[in-house]
Amino acid sequence: MSRTSLWPKYENPGDLPGIEAVPLDRRGLPVSTYQLVARAADLWPDRTALTVLPDAAHWREPTQRTCAHLLADVHRAANVLYEVGVRRDDAVALMSSNCDELVTATLAAQLAGVAAPINPGLSREHITELLRLSGARVLVAAGPELDARCWDTTRALVEAGAVDTVFLLRPTGADESAEPPMLAGAEIAYLTDAADSHDATSFAGDLPGAHDLAALFHTGGTTGAPKLAAHTHANEVANAWMIAANTGLDDDSTIFAALPLFHVNALIVTVLAPLLRGQTVVWAGPLGYRDAALFGEFWSIVEHYRLAAMSAVPTVYSVLAQYPVDADISSMRFCMVGASILPTAVRNNFESNTGVRLLEGYGLTEATCASARSFTTTAARPGAVGQRLPYQTIKAVRIDESGRWTDLPAGEIGNLAVAGPTVFAGYVVGHDTEGPVLDGLGKLIDGWLDTGDLGRVDADGFVYLTGRAKDLIIRGGHNIDPAGIEDALLAHPDVTGAGVVGRPDIHSGEVPVAYVTVAAGAEVSTDTLLEWATERVPEAAAAPKSVTVLDALPVTEVGKPYKLALRADAARRVAARALSDVPGVDQIDALVENGSIVVTISAAEGHSAAVENALDRYPMAWRVVESQS
Repeated sequence: MSRTSLWPKYENPGDLPGIEAVPLDRRGLPVSTYQLVARAADLWPDRTALTVLPDAAHWREPTQRTCAHLLADVHRAANVLYEVGVRRDDAVALMSSNCDELVTATLAAQLAGVAAPINPGLSREHITELLRLSGARVLVAAGPELDARCWDTTRALVEAGAVDTVFLLRPTGADESAEPPMLAGAEIAYLTDAADSHDATSFAGDLPGAHDLAALFHTGGTTGAPKLAAHTHANEVANAWMIAANTGLDDDSTIFAALPLFHVNALIVTVLAPLLRGQTVVWAGPLGYRDAALFGEFWSIVEHYRLAAMSAVPTVYSVLAQYPVDADISSMRFCMVGASILPTAVRNNFESNTGVRLLEGYGLTEATCASARSFTTTAARPGAVGQRLPYQTIKAVRIDESGRWTDLPAGEIGNLAVAGPTVFAGYVVGHDTEGPVLDGLGKLIDGWLDTGDLGRVDADGFVYLTGRAKDLIIRGGHNIDPAGIEDALLAHPDVTGAGVVGRPDIHSGEVPVAYVTVAAGAEVSTDTLLEWATERVPEAAAAPKSVTVLDALPVTEVGKPYKLALRADAARRVAARALSDVPGVDQIDALVENGSIVVTISAAEGHSAAVENALDRYPMAWRVVESQS
């Protein structure tokens, strides 16, 4: 397979038909993520693959590894996992802040078995459930020096008997002389120490094939217990190729990475795709974009490492736009943005401050990572998050009450559906003698993935998001898409972010309320914003009942909007107004419990009946906790 066939011209939307004229199976892609790493070591053994910063304050003191060094470390770590019993269908859980060793551990887990990354910030109940679902008995986790909170969680998991073997990771560049802490109930060792004596030239077990499972990535967990989405090696390699097949970046480009490795974007966009092209990746420290010191140093980091591209969420670019460019950033060709809709104000502020294009993309865990991308060579299509990636198909469908799908014509809004080589194998729902049991759980229909997103697709394959199906506000039986209200608020020059949710209502079931962030120094009032939105929403029923200004909109650890927190606040405010004249009420909270909002009222003994009389007309879950006198 020639280099031209592997890397076709792909810089304009019009290149898509020519690319797809060659079937994907004739592109000569690696069979597995392991073969992808081995290929990089064979082609570019001395090229730097990873440059990992210990933290933002010490960005001039990185740890670096070549492609050949990375492959050797992956062999050693995979052989350790094989030695403790990990086989092809066995999951290895990984729970850690980013560090140099975590990249190795993730790739090694995919070589020996199946990687199952876990967000350390999840509740212990959710982490325990993910371990149970995955079947993982081996855990790779941050040691106490790297992440004390994560280590506390690891200890609790060991004490509960959730895992049998723990391999610890050290901070990037840390001294390797420390002995591992001991815990009764599990074998514990530092991964690098355990791997040192193992073969660096090959893997002792069977190599993975294209259709073997490579990873189990959990969904965000913002609407209940996270689900485990199963990716095959073919899924991940194909998606990595789609991202790497970008004429805007060459083999010598350097990419910046700071998203956590428990998120698919970090693995696919900033590990596998660069390795396919032989590109260097500069990794931020363990806090990633959550390290406040990073932003003050960022432009100097761009200049020093000659960064060409980066991937982040809109909130990151909103912050970076506030820092003057005090370095030579001419190497930066574009910045990729996804995970949530990019506010126009954030785009305008960042691009005017830096002169660097923001390129939107679209994807989801169940479609491996990315399904649409934008271009530097053409003007942005207003409202579009990008054109579908090669070999993926995206359409809008109408789903009726019986679950039947009807394809919609180009330009008509409906539920977005994706098909192609990146669609996941299903959710893990259990295990049998042959390994994980997978089920689409209603998301997979004849090879098509129901994304849960609302949007439209034009004749050229450009995707326009309008919201999440599950975010619809149902006011008296009338569906209201919050995206229209958010767009109206984001059109105000002082508004930098907007989130709209349903507030419980006695008469209508729920009504829309808005939460916004505004530019520093802005003096716009909530009444002005309410009037602004009311005049611009698509229909009178969508006019928000209130606008609340926040310092920051709640997001998940990877920057996705966390609307459950806004819904909880809206429910709490409703309860507070309803109970304002009820005696004996001490405190009102609203909690997210398994994806539902539950208002909790603390009241003096004997006042439950009064609380019930005040709240029983509201369509929301609540409970009273009486204090003993």
